[in-house]
Amino acid sequence: MEKLREQLDGLVEKYTELLLGETDEELKEQVKMWIIYSHIAKSMPPLAKHWNGAYPDAKQEIKEVISQIKERNEAHRAANQKK
Repeated sequence: MEKLREQLDGLVEKYTELLLGETDEELKEQVKMWIIYSHIAKSMPPLAKHWNGAYPDAKQEIKEVISQIKERNEAHRAANQKK
C-alpha cells in the first residue's frame, strides 16, 4: 500500500506541475481537494449539495481553492503560449 501511495503522490505532483507550472506541498494539497470535490460533485451531486449545505464555510473555501487553481492554470497557459 505504501508503494501505491508514493506512486499516486508522484502522479499528483506531476499533474500539479503540468496544471499550474509549479508544485509544492500546499499546491498539491489544493489540487487534491479540487480533484476530490470535483469528482464527488460530478458523480454524486446530491452528496455535494448536502455537504455544501452542512458546511457553508467549507463550501466557500473550496470555491476559493477552485478559483485560485483556475487563475494559476490560466496564467500558466498564457505564459506557455508566449514562448
